[in-house]
Amino acid sequence: MTELPLDQVRTLLAVVDEGTFDAAAAALHVTPSAVSQRVKALEQRTGRVLLVRTKPVRPTESGEVVVRFARQLARLERDARAELGLSGAGEATRVSVAVNADSLATWFLEVLTRVPQEPRLCFELRREDESRTATLLREGLVMAAVTSSPDAVAGCSVRSLGRMRYLAAASPEFAERHLGGSLREALVRAPVMAFDRSDDLQDAFVRRLLHSRTGASAVRHHVPTSEGFLASVVAGLGWGLIPETQAEPYLADGRLVQLAPDRPVDVPLYWQQWKLDSPALVAVTEAVTAAASGTLRR
Repeated sequence: MTELPLDQVRTLLAVVDEGTFDAAAAALHVTPSAVSQRVKALEQRTGRVLLVRTKPVRPTESGEVVVRFARQLARLERDARAELGLSGAGEATRVSVAVNADSLATWFLEVLTRVPQEPRLCFELRREDESRTATLLREGLVMAAVTSSPDAVAGCSVRSLGRMRYLAAASPEFAERHLGGSLREALVRAPVMAFDRSDDLQDAFVRRLLHSRTGASAVRHHVPTSEGFLASVVAGLGWGLIPETQAEPYLADGRLVQLAPDRPVDVPLYWQQWKLDSPALVAVTEAVTAAASGTLRR
């Protein structure tokens, strides 16, 4: 059985994290030649190319497997040091999580308040669309993720969190100006909000409403924050799908009107995490599931 020497594995991780062989050498306090030799030796052992030699370097699909293993190994080492009392005084455990913007703006921050004070944790949250957070997990960049995919990433476990409900809404002035007559016909032409160029939620809503391949209008504004997206719809720049918990206060006081009350959009969310017996991950997972159960629909 081919072993993976730990110094070579850690070196590969350093190259990926630092972006170049020279930067990795400086971080590891060795020469660039030594870094190059370790990576080459690891590629020979595995029989696979592990890095794409670009600037910055990128792990190949096989490289992602080794990078994920390296991060899990580092996590286990830190947990073991903490249990043995070898951690530095006051040292906190860092937990990296990928989470979508709407969850971050509505329910996920409550997670931070639910995590017990011990073990001491500090969070590194990476904001990404729920359809792409699993990619960060697959690449080993995060330990856990809120994702829309029920398919477990290799080496990870998955559990359902619930469904985030979205409501199609617009300001009353916008609705009067752009959405009079047939709503189905108007939505194809009316200015629309989108989170970014990858945001397909509004297009999918229109396609389902029309039972066709026609998406929302090409006249669209991109606002890549959940709070900014909501503010833009309230301001009348366009219509958009807004998380139910964000929309409710504005619907109640009349600053927003719902466009299709019988057509909410539910996006299922899942929690994926490394399969590690880590006290830090256990604490975070318990907090995530508790917070989600109080906000998301079942």
